[in-house]
Amino acid sequence: MRLALRAAEVIDGISRSFGWLASVAVLAACLISAAVASARYGLGIGSNAWLEIQWYLFGAMILLGAAWTLNRNEHVRVDLLYLVANPRQRLWLDLFGLLVFLLPGMVLMAALSWPQFAESFARNEISESPGGLLRWPVKLLLPVGFALVALQGVAEVIRRIAALRGEVALDTEYVRPEQ
Repeated sequence: MRLALRAAEVIDGISRSFGWLASVAVLAACLISAAVASARYGLGIGSNAWLEIQWYLFGAMILLGAAWTLNRNEHVRVDLLYLVANPRQRLWLDLFGLLVFLLPGMVLMAALSWPQFAESFARNEISESPGGLLRWPVKLLLPVGFALVALQGVAEVIRRIAALRGEVALDTEYVRPEQ
């Protein structure tokens, strides 16, 4: 189990790195958005490419940051059962959700999105908008993002099993979100 926990730490590092890239995408999108608005309303000029790059960056924010969100336990959960469960039951609920819902869903989504990327890459697909960008880079975000969440899901499964075995302490404290 020690080797598996070490693998989980490596996966956490990968998720953290992509989370950092997602954070950079947030900053870039804000700066580009301000520049586009300034150019459009201040100078009367615009560009479809600059609008599309914002769209690409928004996709990067979500798809590259989702695994880090899962790692930090800041993802959306159904708190109906989680609120009434004790800490050990919460570990079991997490494990069930990871194995039954998250991992199969993310693997399926990665597998289904890969052919879209591959076709776009093979055709060197370009946006239909005048001055538009290549489409395959943003389509690559789909399988990569889903694969990253699946990989982080594996790390979370490892941690839940280790916690259930008493090998690591895992904080399962949960506070109901304010309404």
